Amino acid sequence: MKRKMTCISCPLGCQLEVEVGDNIKVSGNKCKRGEEYAKNEITNPKRIITSTVKVLGGDRPLVSVKTDKEVPKGLIFEIMKEINKAEAVAPIEIGDVIIENVLETGANVVATSKVLKAGTL
Repeated sequence: MKRKMTCISCPLGCQLEVEVGDNIKVSGNKCKRGEEYAKNEITNPKRIITSTVKVLGGDRPLVSVKTDKEVPKGLIFEIMKEINKAEAVAPIEIGDVIIENVLETGANVVATSKVLKAGTL
């Protein structure tokens, strides 16, 4: 079976062709990262998730968040359910952990922006 994909490991955006059989063969990559990306995408795809979480007592109602490491692509919808249930209390600093070890993935959901307490400058 052959698959075509665009590498996202660097700005080159190489057009990869991946042949899946007993071994995975990658062509079209201009660097080693492209081969690694394609093999991982075929065998165990992972993603960083970005979203927002409701803030209580803040100068704004939401804080932007992301996972601090890649998580299995197959868990994205379940992780989003956890993120959508979460609430954070102001003040919030960049890097604050909002959800620790989300769904036992080893990834934390962390704040990517600062939120002040309501009424403060």
